[in-house]
Amino acid sequence: MSNSESLSPTPMPDVSLEASSRFVAASGFVVDEVAETSVRGHVELGPEHHTPWGVVHGGVYATIIESAASIGASYAVRERGEFSVGLHNGTDFIRPATAGSAHVEATALHQGKGQQLWDVVISAAESGKTIARGQVRLQNVPAPSA
Repeated sequence: MSNSESLSPTPMPDVSLEASSRFVAASGFVVDEVAETSVRGHVELGPEHHTPWGVVHGGVYATIIESAASIGASYAVRERGEFSVGLHNGTDFIRPATAGSAHVEATALHQGKGQQLWDVVISAAESGKTIARGQVRLQNVPAPSA
């Protein structure tokens, strides 16, 4: 592509819970705010997220962390006609939870031309204590043609 050609921005897809895949929707992650360097949201945790032992499954947290990072990273590169895909998700489960509201805060740690690194914290709304924390490394790739 020559310098005189311009990339058309990739439209940001609908990231609402209603528009999510069944898998992502099952996590219950609701996006409240998206910016190029941050994503904020929340989730209502409950029995539908439980393991057989009655605590929230770690896969729920890993899914929310990956989703928040991917949404933010993709938003950051949309003007370049790109989106971001996860390469590595390192999620730590800090304390068990059974139910309640939780806040999700994603922050860009590094945003390079080819890759990004995001930090995501899920904390109990009532106590503010961290439930899970993860870092996601993402690759910026060309968006598929419409």
